[in-house]
Amino acid sequence: MAVDRSKSAILPTAAPPGNLASDGASEDVWIDVIQKMDEVYSDLVDSQTELEEKNAKLEEADTFIQSVLGAMTDVLIVCDARGRIQQVNRQLLTITHREEITLLGTRFSDLFTKDSQPTVAGFLDSLISGQEVAPCDAAISVPDGPPAVVALSCTPRRDPRGRLAGMVMVGRPIGELQRAYRALDAAQEQLSETQQRLLVSEKMAALGRLVAGVAHELNNPISFVFGNMYALKRYGAAIRKYLTACDDGLPRADLDDLRKELKIDKVLRDIEPLVDGTQEGAERVRDIVEDLRRFSSNQEEAPETFNIIRLVHTAVDWVIKAQRIKPAIEFIGPDRLDVTGHKGHIHQIVVNLVQNAADVLSGCSDGKIRVICENDDGMIAIKVADNGSGIEPAAMDKLFEPFFTTKPIGSGTGLGLYVSYNMALKQGGDLQAANCPDGGAEFTLRIPVHVSSPQ
Repeated sequence: MAVDRSKSAILPTAAPPGNLASDGASEDVWIDVIQKMDEVYSDLVDSQTELEEKNAKLEEADTFIQSVLGAMTDVLIVCDARGRIQQVNRQLLTITHREEITLLGTRFSDLFTKDSQPTVAGFLDSLISGQEVAPCDAAISVPDGPPAVVALSCTPRRDPRGRLAGMVMVGRPIGELQRAYRALDAAQEQLSETQQRLLVSEKMAALGRLVAGVAHELNNPISFVFGNMYALKRYGAAIRKYLTACDDGLPRADLDDLRKELKIDKVLRDIEPLVDGTQEGAERVRDIVEDLRRFSSNQEEAPETFNIIRLVHTAVDWVIKAQRIKPAIEFIGPDRLDVTGHKGHIHQIVVNLVQNAADVLSGCSDGKIRVICENDDGMIAIKVADNGSGIEPAAMDKLFEPFFTTKPIGSGTGLGLYVSYNMALKQGGDLQAANCPDGGAEFTLRIPVHVSSPQ
């Protein structure tokens, strides 16, 4: 509303009759009054303009709030301190098929079914006493239809002085929550399947890198078994020839000569060691095959008790024998250290750590890998250190992220440390990386002495 400043012109400008002095004074007074009135009208105009701007902002804010309330998919109920409904949103009206005018001023508890009213009736008393209202499920009554079950939460609403002015209730339809949970479960299952595929993929990639070393591991006992079997075959022919002569009734002197010729006494002395050696070689092949099966399998294995020192030696041998330029290996630790855990997982972690160290030292003529095994207050610590260039500070925080690698493209999957880290966590341990004071990097695997099941 605009104010007409011309109204100041109706004020008298002539002074009342009197002497000249008083007439001059009166005229000054009237001029001051006119000026003051003009200032007042000016202030009124400014106030009116400011009021109109504030009203416009209020209308804009109200429009914004209404649009937000209308866009909410959750139910909103605002009550006063007596539990009377002051405001609801469109979602509640949509669910209940009611008009807003029929709800305003009514008790909020009347919105709910009889079974849910005892649950919500204590909301206001709890807020008055300063207690928090725990979230709960409640059923909103729907005329001519099944009740709408919502996950309901309630919070206090306070006035500028901090006094309780009412409460605000927000309810999310359970059906929507169930759909969200199902979607979350599906995403979680897909993530688990993807992680499992990554695990198998990394195992196969690691196994491919270790084929030469594993072949050498198998070749030794197999060659030993073949050699013993050829010897046993010759010994068997000699024994059979001697027994045939005995059955033919040759004279004693001839039998003695034949016994010396066939070296039967030597054969009898050698048979038992040959059989034992053959059995040991076969058992070694069986163990290697079992390690390979366990290494490449994607099935969850049961915990077992084993000598982790032997496992570490096997893992190191697999890696080193596959290297063109073999780094020097230094073992520090006892001859035996029993652990109860998942043998295949630990084996794969050690293989990955030693392979990483060997990759870092690839092409180095003075490369050295130090492997330390120790029992540290109920935890087994396996440290794999190299004398390479160490880990760049920028890469330290990314080492255990999937697909992160400092190797050239095509030289690594970027999954080895990620898989190893997660395997360590599943056994209740951890995997850490650091730079050695004298150069190179050191990875430390810590696992409990006893692991009952994956976490």
